[in-house]
Amino acid sequence: MAGLGVYYKRNLEGTIKAYLSINEIIAITGVRQCGKTTLMKKIASDIEPTKKVNFISFDDISILQLFEQDIDTFVEAHVKPYDYLFIDEIQYSLESGKKLKYIYDHFSIKLIISGSSAAEIAVQGIKYLVGRIFTFTLYPFSFREFIQIKDKNLLPVYDKGGYKLPTIKKLNQYLHEFLLYGGFPRVLIASNTQEKTAILKNIYNTYLLREIRETFQVADNLKVVRLIKLLGLQIGNLVNLNELSNQSGIKMGELKNILNILESTFIIAKAHPYFTNKRKELVKSPKVYFIDPGFRNACLENFSETALSGGENMEQFIFSEFQKQDIALKYWRSKSQAEVDFIFEKEGNVFPIEIKTSLRGVKLSRSFQSFLGKYACQTGYVLSETFEEGYHYKNKQSIQFLPWVKSNKIYSQV
Repeated sequence: MAGLGVYYKRNLEGTIKAYLSINEIIAITGVRQCGKTTLMKKIASDIEPTKKVNFISFDDISILQLFEQDIDTFVEAHVKPYDYLFIDEIQYSLESGKKLKYIYDHFSIKLIISGSSAAEIAVQGIKYLVGRIFTFTLYPFSFREFIQIKDKNLLPVYDKGGYKLPTIKKLNQYLHEFLLYGGFPRVLIASNTQEKTAILKNIYNTYLLREIRETFQVADNLKVVRLIKLLGLQIGNLVNLNELSNQSGIKMGELKNILNILESTFIIAKAHPYFTNKRKELVKSPKVYFIDPGFRNACLENFSETALSGGENMEQFIFSEFQKQDIALKYWRSKSQAEVDFIFEKEGNVFPIEIKTSLRGVKLSRSFQSFLGKYACQTGYVLSETFEEGYHYKNKQSIQFLPWVKSNKIYSQV
């Protein structure tokens, strides 16, 4: 196994390690270049020395061919002598599910695999690996992980909370950079803005070539590029499939397929509408957000200050931070067009979130008040740049005004 090099602790690391003692296969999925290989190598290097660990990648065509064409020889070389087998880039194998089931059922070895698409692993393996696999998603760095790299002395303060105004302003300076260039590991450690933009453009172009064209066999890259740009320009708006089809020149069936690919490869994610009637929730239009803001800016070819203008950027940030915690955010819109940016649910309770680009003093929009009254929420959140205060609304409902940089702490504190 090649050297680990520089490693920054990922939030997912502890979760994966906790599952090493169980029998099931561990699958780590995530967009290309988000750090899956580095995380796997870190986990492999931390396994106790008395255990034998094998780390291979299906990027190596000779190993891939052996796995697909001569499984018995593969087992003799890469399975039997070891206690742990790490397989990187599993998506290159067209028969991974069937072969992994054979290894899992017949040999006493812990399997940890990674791939750049949840769809690929699911399609190729689900009928073989039901009850045998746990899947985890590694995203580009969250804002907390970003702070860990940029200013490790600030991280304990960030984790503790109770920020003073100077700390909030300092965190917002880092947030400004994060919104421009995002959280891909190579981007974070780049020495200047020119290098950051070059890396992001390369990630974007490689994604179009290897995921869209090679893995999913989508031939017309120009239409895909046009579609991704259209999505990037309408962050926070309802998705109108007919409009997207007309503007991109992609027929409806193919359009839905490409949108599913973008979602399964962790480029975009959807916020669905909040209804108490779940049937309605399934048929109403979703909103689309990008997982990584730097990737979105690369799609739009815009890393200027104009890339940060508008409230949709903060919606993008908040949605992405919740997504990286595997927490689903929804939105609410009434027939009278009253709207709340985000809704999340926990333990049977409903919590609304309103995002403001500027805010002075305690003030609630009519839409927010309407939702509070309709659903009798225990707590609601209003997020802005620096303002922080809590007070009780009608019927003892708690309203928390918080800075944007505290948004990832909301779910754990309710």
